[in-house]
Amino acid sequence: MSERPALLLLALPLLALLAAPAMGDTPGSVQAKNNMAEGKALFEQICAACHMADARGSGDGAIPSLASDANLADPAYPVGVVMNGKGAMPPFAELLTPAQVGAAITYVRTHFGNDYPQPVTEADVRKLAQP
Repeated sequence: MSERPALLLLALPLLALLAAPAMGDTPGSVQAKNNMAEGKALFEQICAACHMADARGSGDGAIPSLASDANLADPAYPVGVVMNGKGAMPPFAELLTPAQVGAAITYVRTHFGNDYPQPVTEADVRKLAQP
């Protein structure tokens, strides 16, 4: 029976961490940094195939540039495009999770000459992607 109190003492710090409020996707948080790494990987693996590694698109307008793109200021625009597709861009709603979409959009919004530091979260994508 003496093992139970010792186990409880070991479990208390874990329970405290689980009960603590999450830092969320605030800029600079560990979660935001992890999402940025995932967003970069997704951009490089999927988006760069068409938008190019420098995010400047095809140059002829067929594939738009994402670099210094004012359309990215409002997260609703890129969420709608990524989830539903537009023009030559296919919809990714069935291929990527809302968390992945948020990570990729956050990465693009903070790189390639874009300066929109507020992360796009999974909850944002779920809310903004509704028809």
